Amino acid sequence: MDKKVHSDASPTQPALADGDPFLNRELSLLEFNRRVLAQAEDERVPLLERLRFLCIVSSNLDEFFEVRVASLLATQQLEGGPDGVADNLDVTLGRASDECRRLIARQYALLNDTILPNLAGQGIRLLRRSDRNAAQRAWVKGYFDREVRPLLTPVGLDPAHPFPRVINKSLNFIVELSGKDAFGRGTGIAIMKAPRVLPRVIRLPDELSDVPGASYCLLSSVIQAHLPDLFTGREVVACSQFRVTRNSDLWVDEEEVKNLRQALQSELHSRQYGFAVRLEVGRNCPAHLSDFLLEQFCIDRTRLFQVDGPVNMSRLQEIANNDGRPELKFPHFAASYPTRLANHDIFASLARQDLLLHHPFQSFQPVIDFIQAAASDPAVVAIKQTIYRAGMNSDLMEALIGAARRGKEVTVIVELMARFDEEANINWAERLENAGAQVVYGVVGLKTHAKMALVLRREPSGLRRYAHLGTGNYNSTTARFYTDFGLLTSDANLTADVNEVFIHLTSLTRPKALASIWLAPFSLQKEIVRAIRNEAGIAREGKPARIIAKMNSLTDETVIRALYDASNDGVKIDLVVRGACALRPGVAGLSANIKVRSIVGRFLEHTRVYYFRNNLKHDVYLSSADWMNRNLLRRVEVAFPVQSPALKKRVLREGLHPYLKDNVTAWELGSDGHYRRRKPRAGQAPCSAQQVLMDMLGASAPAEPDKENKHGTDPVAPRRSRTRRA
Repeated sequence: MDKKVHSDASPTQPALADGDPFLNRELSLLEFNRRVLAQAEDERVPLLERLRFLCIVSSNLDEFFEVRVASLLATQQLEGGPDGVADNLDVTLGRASDECRRLIARQYALLNDTILPNLAGQGIRLLRRSDRNAAQRAWVKGYFDREVRPLLTPVGLDPAHPFPRVINKSLNFIVELSGKDAFGRGTGIAIMKAPRVLPRVIRLPDELSDVPGASYCLLSSVIQAHLPDLFTGREVVACSQFRVTRNSDLWVDEEEVKNLRQALQSELHSRQYGFAVRLEVGRNCPAHLSDFLLEQFCIDRTRLFQVDGPVNMSRLQEIANNDGRPELKFPHFAASYPTRLANHDIFASLARQDLLLHHPFQSFQPVIDFIQAAASDPAVVAIKQTIYRAGMNSDLMEALIGAARRGKEVTVIVELMARFDEEANINWAERLENAGAQVVYGVVGLKTHAKMALVLRREPSGLRRYAHLGTGNYNSTTARFYTDFGLLTSDANLTADVNEVFIHLTSLTRPKALASIWLAPFSLQKEIVRAIRNEAGIAREGKPARIIAKMNSLTDETVIRALYDASNDGVKIDLVVRGACALRPGVAGLSANIKVRSIVGRFLEHTRVYYFRNNLKHDVYLSSADWMNRNLLRRVEVAFPVQSPALKKRVLREGLHPYLKDNVTAWELGSDGHYRRRKPRAGQAPCSAQQVLMDMLGASAPAEPDKENKHGTDPVAPRRSRTRRA
């Protein structure tokens, strides 16, 4: 156990329970969803927000099956091994299915036994068929006859009516019928799709409620209550709602297609009918009907889930979204707007000093203002921007379209392969091209995930560059609940690097040596490993050495091995990893100096920050990249330095320190792969990082100017001893 794991050699197998120095990525993702589920279990969280967290778990599990399980199954068919997963595929799939089953069982028990009864106590009721009184049943019957029945098309199965194609994640019903059909044949099974145009959650008129409040019912409940009306002369013996989850990865042969956008438009339709990976049915679905469905979809029984409630729980988020009870939601939070930009020219302000924005605690509006000002300013001659997830409605994208129509040189790199945002991005690409912008789709085989905007402005001294670089997407909606940093700058070296990256992406030439930016897939992984090894060298000299990094996921084995080496050399390492983490912390002889924690709270932690103490130089980088193999080697990503000592201090004070002190929403990872929630020790005050930042940066917080910090001081607080663990 006293041997190191060297980055440039095969890792020595430590004496671990399973012999693997790396945690399983799939099981780590499911552990993350347990932490999200814990938010729904937490009585301190407002009731409608607890319902929302339950729905987020469902949405996350959908993507887990659509992407991760589908990928493992596809790899299994090719008889290969998945990247970064040491377990045998069969074992990994089996363990993942078992964990999903436990997670889903707890999720529905929490919904039925706690959340819905507590909501009913607050006057918000989800009515099952047995709960509806006579007046409510009459209204539901009228709604069914008017709005639902005309859209239903039951299909009785026979050789002329084969099993219909079922769209990914759509609501469907399987019905078993007695007797014979109108033609004297014994067609015993019918399949019926729920109309996609109808709401899944229906609010009843308030005057029909027995108590003050709001009453809802599910479309699935309305349909099942009136199934006999659809099969005149036959008895409904059994029925169940069901839902199939399919592989949702798009695939196009990027070396063969001549136009990636046209190829994707064709492929988007096929996504709805990828191979099936999961079947969900109602709790009371008879075994012979679920077996029939499994056979039709070629799904293994281990991926059959019988649920005690709606097969798509995420639809219940409509209740949380539409209900107007503020006392049952998180208190309203207003993001602050930088005072130095109020009623001031944004370019003049940036010419004097860089601006660091911390979303959602500070408004995303300055980023939109930056692009809108560039679009309308006669002195601006060109705008370049990357787009990964802009959303369906975007003021920023409209500004780019307006700039192109005004005759400015607008170049937009639209990533068409941004999963689940492909259609929106295709629409934006078409509109931009029609307005006269130059649109390119990144690099074949690599997703362009970097978040950059560049503005070229003609000033008396000549052309000057202004740039925005960020850790998150150019999406004003997600910017209200994703934590991210953004830097607005006119720094000559940094903006020159940004310009070189844009030239690289449009011309496909190898980028020139960059002065400050780390660029994937060329240098980012190498620079991260170099910085880790540099810190290890400092520790071997007997000097203080420290690494703090915050990200969404950590699964790249090359980086993890470098961190293991640094730990053995005495570097103190703190990692804040929201989701999947393959690194085992706290193992003697391997990672004794590494602590890993995850923060799950009101906002989605999305910031990527890398900090290296580096003999009091305090190197701080912000990035679009997680420490994953795909980000470091199979995407275009950037990590950019924060150079101002004052802004470095801000990043540490806001982006790292509160998360290391959090004892309310923090979870600490054990070497066994399980997380344990941090709690305040005796006499210790509760500390929630996100609440600290809301108080520090929100609209009601006092403004704090960015003051230069004296070089040479150490802005990193001493790390606590590892002897006390949660």
